[in-house]
Amino acid sequence: MKLATWNVNSLRVRLPQVLDWLKENPVDFLCLQELKLDQDKFPIEAIEEAGYQAVWAGQKTYNGVAILSLHEAQSVQRNIPGFEDEQQRVIAATYEVNGQTVRVVDAYCPNGESVESDKYVYKLAWYKAFHAWLAQEILTYPNLAVLGDYNIAPADEDVHNPKRWAGKVLVSDPERQALQALFDLGLEDSFRLFEQEPDSFSWWDYRLRAFARNAGLRIDHVLLSGPMARACRSCVIDTGPRGNTQPSDHAPVIAEVVF
Repeated sequence: MKLATWNVNSLRVRLPQVLDWLKENPVDFLCLQELKLDQDKFPIEAIEEAGYQAVWAGQKTYNGVAILSLHEAQSVQRNIPGFEDEQQRVIAATYEVNGQTVRVVDAYCPNGESVESDKYVYKLAWYKAFHAWLAQEILTYPNLAVLGDYNIAPADEDVHNPKRWAGKVLVSDPERQALQALFDLGLEDSFRLFEQEPDSFSWWDYRLRAFARNAGLRIDHVLLSGPMARACRSCVIDTGPRGNTQPSDHAPVIAEVVF
């Protein structure tokens, strides 16, 4: 079973790239973020023609998440229960895969803009609610996978220039503590389960030739509960799509789990 996450930064623009990628990478689950589409504008026909089912939470201009899957979705949840939020950032569903019940959560976590911003305050409040919900999810679903754009680089090794980024949004101590709190629930960063090349990143700014210089951050993650982490066989970042014409600024991250 393969699970992937990809912030596509507009599915309207990147749909052909997503469909081409799925042809070459037939994953069981592809979690997308930043759809930037209204709910009724989601291209379900094209997704189904590619052999996938989908559940999604759309939103015009910003946000929006979707889970594309080879398996039927059950118990679909949109947004964090009990957390009032107009922004469509979370969708979750339960699937039966190879005799195992798997709960997949797709999250587009807030960016925060800057540590002085009201959006940063919102980000930390959002993470607190996310943590409280996942604390219950992991008890209900031992096989839990939480994929998405977390907008947090866990450690300095996930940052191209730690000194330049020190204290800034995406790497600040309160943000990293919020992410660590998810790890403390028993979720593991699947990428760090394996030896990886130095300077492995999943996001590069469009400006200043950042991708060409590999001046990026690793902010897209596949977090797995204990049973899934123990069954994980690999986790890689596919930088190929970042080199496309008119690419997303993010690259897909793929984990393979073998029960």
